[in-house]
Amino acid sequence: MHCLECDTDHTERSAVAVCQGCSAAVCAEHAHVRCRSVRTGPPLGPAATRQTRSVLCPGCAAATTAA
Repeated sequence: MHCLECDTDHTERSAVAVCQGCSAAVCAEHAHVRCRSVRTGPPLGPAATRQTRSVLCPGCAAATTAA
């Protein structure tokens, strides 16, 4: 699979991840890695949170920064 952003620039680079916002394939150069907190545990029981990563393409990363 190739990076969608690179393809629009008429270059070919292998993708390393899939955007969690729009499912576009992205290479290491175009991937925006963010940390986020995720709640774990039963819905009505004691909650715990843990840190995890999310990968976004440049478009989705810009949209979440602007919001």
